[in-house]
Amino acid sequence: MRRSHIVPIFALIFLIPASWQIPQIQADETLTIFTNANILTVDKAFQITNSMAIKNGRIVAVGLKALDLANQEKSARVIDLKGKTVLPGLMDSHAHPVGAATYEHDHEIPDIQDMQQLLDHISERAGKQPEGTLISIRQVFVTRLKEQRYPTRAELDKAAPRHPVLFSTGPDSMLNSMALQLAGIDRNYQLPANSSGLIVRDANGQPTGFMRAFSPVINAKSSEKVPTRQETLKHVQSLFADYNKVGFTTIADRGASAGSIDIYKSLYDSGNLTVRMRISHTFPSEMTTWDVTEKAIDEIIHHPLRKTNPMLQIIGTKIWLDGGMLTGSALMQEPWGVSKIYGITDPNYRGVQRTPSTNLLKMVRKVADSGLQFTAHSVGDGAVKLLLDVYEEANKVKPIAASRPCLTHCNFMTPDSIRQAARLGVMVDLQPIWFYQDGHTLLKQFGEPRMSRFQPLRSMIDAGLVVGGGSDHMQKIGSLRSVNPYNPWLGMWIAVSRTCRFLDQPLHLEEGLTRKEAIRLYTIENARILFLENEAGSIEVNKRADFIVIDRDLMKCSLDQIKETQVLETWLDGRPVWTKSFR
Repeated sequence: MRRSHIVPIFALIFLIPASWQIPQIQADETLTIFTNANILTVDKAFQITNSMAIKNGRIVAVGLKALDLANQEKSARVIDLKGKTVLPGLMDSHAHPVGAATYEHDHEIPDIQDMQQLLDHISERAGKQPEGTLISIRQVFVTRLKEQRYPTRAELDKAAPRHPVLFSTGPDSMLNSMALQLAGIDRNYQLPANSSGLIVRDANGQPTGFMRAFSPVINAKSSEKVPTRQETLKHVQSLFADYNKVGFTTIADRGASAGSIDIYKSLYDSGNLTVRMRISHTFPSEMTTWDVTEKAIDEIIHHPLRKTNPMLQIIGTKIWLDGGMLTGSALMQEPWGVSKIYGITDPNYRGVQRTPSTNLLKMVRKVADSGLQFTAHSVGDGAVKLLLDVYEEANKVKPIAASRPCLTHCNFMTPDSIRQAARLGVMVDLQPIWFYQDGHTLLKQFGEPRMSRFQPLRSMIDAGLVVGGGSDHMQKIGSLRSVNPYNPWLGMWIAVSRTCRFLDQPLHLEEGLTRKEAIRLYTIENARILFLENEAGSIEVNKRADFIVIDRDLMKCSLDQIKETQVLETWLDGRPVWTKSFR
């Protein structure tokens, strides 16, 4: 999640309405029986059957018992699925829906593939904005640019000589000369004493414009239109419709502010929430004191949406422990290595720890003791080890497995950390799309032996870890046009094939999954991570009728056809929320 989202979270965290009530939604009382189908139940045995029955939003029978109901109850509605494949409703364990949905409210953002496209876009914005207003370019990752590097300050100056420019990729950023001046950053500038960031300087001690894990305050106005609350609701509703279109019935917001939660609550109250929302509420953990952090955690613990509700519930908390893999600031156990891609000149540089260790154990204990799930943005194997060691300490006083402690991202994970996580009952929220998008750049940076630690899914599953698939969707509506694509079929294909774009061979294919395991990533395994396994994640009697109808048999189609899968229908609580005529 980009840093610019973090500041308003802290400002809004205490603004929780005391009178929130959760309304009840009426389920369809009609007995409906689906026949002539290819149903992948994703139960423990991964049973495949041909029929199921639903009533009052629940699955009441599967297989022959469903057919028996069709014969017993003449008033039942029978739907012939004509041999189509049925799966449980899919789940994304990591997204940022409100920010993603409103990202293009002011103007459409092009798909930027190379440096010239980036600089042309900045020049275009400069021609449309008043002089002196901030041009902010967010989440154009250098790993995904053809040149595989940051723009220079001189390039940004040339593209927009009369505007401050902030090129931000999550926790790291490049500023042009005007932005540096307006931020008051010169050769004499010193970071705050409690900052974990870094200002990169040239041989003469002058700032180059590059900042690691530090978000400067640039004293310039933005000309971008900010969406109203009603516009935000409309954007988010449109995004949720697109989630439904690709098969999602459950989404986890990993890092929600009070403002985002209010949007979800409004959609729920109005009957317009078409995905189950599982929320990890953020709280201040960087550059702050324990009393501020503790008060914020207490507010979350006593939030009305802590109450069990399968449609809208706060299940845990989220903080940011290290920087980014795509930006060169993830905390690693071994040095990154000198790099032109990431602008690294120190051969001993290991990345950035954003949340200090001082109060980390107290945070974990307080959150876990309340029954909430603690998770942290932990990208590098150094951050993973750091958090696992804190979990280990907390576990010595009181077992923490019941709170389902989690690792978010963990793109690099050593064999020792995999074993430690499995022993402690720690779960993993991982994004296969990063493997596809960024593997070729990381291979260039780290080399093939070290890349065996990059999303080692096979080793994780074999060790008994619960691993769920997410997208880290942050920008744009559109499952393939979004900056981090949220198309789950692409994610499944990546997890099986171990394919990286721009590479002609799979990368460490021995860490690939079977098709069944890839399906589980986005169904029952995510359900376990999100406290929903008793309600959803598989097609079993008494579970909620969340399921999708797709256009192909995932178990028999060619491997490459998995990523082309189309959803024909999406059902939530026994009601269709997305349909594409096929009957």
